[in-house]
Amino acid sequence: MSQFADDMRSLRHTRRSHKKEHQPKRMQIAIDALKAKGIEITTQTETEIQFWFKHEIIKFFPYTGWATGKSIKDGRGLQNLLKQL
Repeated sequence: MSQFADDMRSLRHTRRSHKKEHQPKRMQIAIDALKAKGIEITTQTETEIQFWFKHEIIKFFPYTGWATGKSIKDGRGLQNLLKQL
């Protein structure tokens, strides 16, 4: 194997381990912040939180910070999402 291939494999492993370590923390921070705003979470998976806002489903991905839904402006960041709610 080439050095480049070894480096890429190592980088992928580092990203996966970082995500595995930090995703649960980011998920809990997002859940606590949404509940503090009075938002009821309807669906939660390892990577995604869903809830209703203005009669539309909002999807939030805490690890990447991406939020999407018809009743909000799509974008990145928990604080930006909270400002819209």
